[in-house]
Amino acid sequence: MLKHTDIWRAIDRLAAQSGLSASGLARRAGLDPTTFNKSKRTTGDGKLRWPSTESISKVLDATSVSLPDFVSLIGEGAGPGTFQRVPVIGYAQAGSAGYFDDAGFPVGTGWDELLFPSLGDPQAYALEIAGDSMEPVYRDGDTIIVSPAAQIRRNDRVVVRTRGGEVMAKQLIRETATRIELLSINRAHPDRTIQRGDIAWMARIIWASQ
Repeated sequence: MLKHTDIWRAIDRLAAQSGLSASGLARRAGLDPTTFNKSKRTTGDGKLRWPSTESISKVLDATSVSLPDFVSLIGEGAGPGTFQRVPVIGYAQAGSAGYFDDAGFPVGTGWDELLFPSLGDPQAYALEIAGDSMEPVYRDGDTIIVSPAAQIRRNDRVVVRTRGGEVMAKQLIRETATRIELLSINRAHPDRTIQRGDIAWMARIIWASQ
């Protein structure tokens, strides 16, 4: 018997394969961005809400995925542990107070989520890029996955949040006991040197949706 959770799992996996969140998949298909949100999967009185055949048809067309391939995403597939749920945070939210703890881990619940192959870091999260400050490497609407647990080395691309709430994606050039030196990905923007005392957290970018 086809189950409600099977269909929604397939949609989440289709989004992950395309490097998108559920809302990003809906936007790509020309649907309302909230079409596949978790809050839309049940009604206000708790009844199950199924995605329409029209919405599924649109996402298959937008991702160039055949119906048989979509069907293959239904069910448990390769088994538990193969995928993990990665919270998706807007770039503007990342600079606001209350969204991260002191170690740079996202806090709270109710995030949109991206179903992604296991990353080896249960605290990994995704950021949706906004604006053009990181072009041509990261463009407006791209998704990057950040791992707070990943070891950071010279020349890694990182996301840095200052204690003042500024969030930036840069390339780590040099790190000392007192400061970090960052190369701007978009060369139209200046490089940065930031004192360690001004840094709230820094985490490595481990995947991007280009």
